[in-house]
Amino acid sequence: MKKVIIASLALASLSIVSCSDDDNIDSSVTAPQTYKFERNGSTSVSYSGQTTRIKMGEEFISALMDPTKTEAELDGMFAHVAGNNDFSDATLNSSDKSIRSKTAASRDYFSTNTAEATTLKAKFDTWIAAQVSEVFPNWNTLASEGVAGQIQEAGGGSTRYVSAKGLEYNQAINKGLIGALMVDQMLNNYLSTSVLDEVSNIADNNSDVLAVDKNYTTMEHKWDEAFGYLYGTDDAENPQYGADSFLSKYVARVENDADFAGISKEIYDAFKLGRAAIVAKNYDVRNEQADIIRNAVSKIIAIRVVYYLQQAKASLATDKAAAFHDLSEGFGFIQSLRFTRNTSTNTTHLPSAEIEGFLTTLMANNGFWDVTTNTLDDISTRIANVYGFTVAEAAN
Repeated sequence: MKKVIIASLALASLSIVSCSDDDNIDSSVTAPQTYKFERNGSTSVSYSGQTTRIKMGEEFISALMDPTKTEAELDGMFAHVAGNNDFSDATLNSSDKSIRSKTAASRDYFSTNTAEATTLKAKFDTWIAAQVSEVFPNWNTLASEGVAGQIQEAGGGSTRYVSAKGLEYNQAINKGLIGALMVDQMLNNYLSTSVLDEVSNIADNNSDVLAVDKNYTTMEHKWDEAFGYLYGTDDAENPQYGADSFLSKYVARVENDADFAGISKEIYDAFKLGRAAIVAKNYDVRNEQADIIRNAVSKIIAIRVVYYLQQAKASLATDKAAAFHDLSEGFGFIQSLRFTRNTSTNTTHLPSAEIEGFLTTLMANNGFWDVTTNTLDDISTRIANVYGFTVAEAAN
C-alpha cells in the first residue's frame, strides 16, 4: 500500500508535555475534551465500517420478528454479499461488509482457534434457522411446555414469541451478537497490540506515515474502529448512548444503575486518552487505556447477565412471558461472556466450557419452563464473583 509521509501535524485539540530525555516521550498525555482529532484542519477519525455493521444489525434483528421472512432472506442479512438486496437501505446493499464475517473473528481469540470460531458462527446460523422453522409457523399458537408459539405478559402486556423451551431466538441472537461482534472486535481485535502494532504500524505512526489517500495512520484507524463498535451510530463528540440496539444501549442501561454510574465516562475518557497517546507516540499510555476499556466493557456484559437472571427470578412464578423474555436476554448475554477479556490473563474471564454449561443448564429438559430460582441464583453468584460486583448491585 502506498503511504504518504506528512511533515507536520495540526493538533490544536491535543496537548503533549515534553520530557527532558530526548530518547523518551513523557508519559503525560492530555486528551481533548471530546473524541475529535484533526490533521491539517480535517478529521483524522474514521469508523464507517463499524457504523455499517451496526445498521445492518438493526435491520437484521428487526427482520427476525417478521414471520413472513424466509431463512434465506435472514441468512442474506447476516452474511451479506455486496450487491445483494438484503436491506432496505441501498448503501448497506452496496457494502462489502457483513455481520457474520466479523462474528467470533478477533485476532487474539480466534485467528488460531478456527474450530471454535466456526462453532460459534454456526450457533447463530442455527438460531436463525430455528426462528424460521420453529417459531414462525407457530406465530399464532399459544406456547406451552414443548410447544413453540406466543405468550403474553400479565395484564395485557407484550406478546413474546418463543421456542418450545421458552427461548426467544431473536433475543439470543441480538444479545449474543453484542459479544460476538461488538465486544470481540473491540476488545480482542482492534485494541489488541497484535493489530495495533502489526507489520510497520509503530514505525509508520512514529514517522507520521499515512495510509494511502487517507488522513490517518493505520494505528490511529485501528483504534477508531474499536471506538466505532460503541459509538458508530452515536455522536462521537457528545455521546448520548442508547443509540443502537447493541452495546450502546446497554452501556446506557448500566450507567443508569446508581451502583455503576460513571462507567460510560470511564470508557469514553479511556478511548480519548488512548487515541491521544497514539498521536503522542506513547504506547504505554495507549495500552493502559485499552485495558481500562476492556475491564469496563467486560463488566457491563456480566452485569446485564445477572440483571436479567434476577429479573426473571422475580417473575418466574407469576408471569412466565415476562420471565422468559428476561431469561432470553440473559441467555444471549451469557453467550457474550465468551468474548469478554480478563486483562490479567488476556483470556476470557470464564472457561468456554463453563459458559456453555450455563446455557445447557438453562435449556435442559423443558428449558425455561423448568428452570428454578436456585439455578438462576447459582449462575448469578458465580458470574458476579468472577467479574467483581455483587448480585444485589446488578439486580436493580
